[in-house]
Amino acid sequence: MATQFECTSTSERYFNALAVAERRALHSFFDQHIVEDRKLGYFALDEGDYNALPANLAARVVHTIHGAMSDEY
Repeated sequence: MATQFECTSTSERYFNALAVAERRALHSFFDQHIVEDRKLGYFALDEGDYNALPANLAARVVHTIHGAMSDEY
């Protein structure tokens, strides 16, 4: 699930995407990525939405937050 933000500054878009990714990572097995886009600025992307992250998206990842859930006890 990608989340896009309607903000004016680039840094504001980045920090909004970071906040969403950090919240999602707490309740996910999958990594959460912040992806840079020329038109959209930054957006949060859940790795679980893809079998393998496509190369065009992987090249634009600027930050990754690892999923916090674990199957191991």
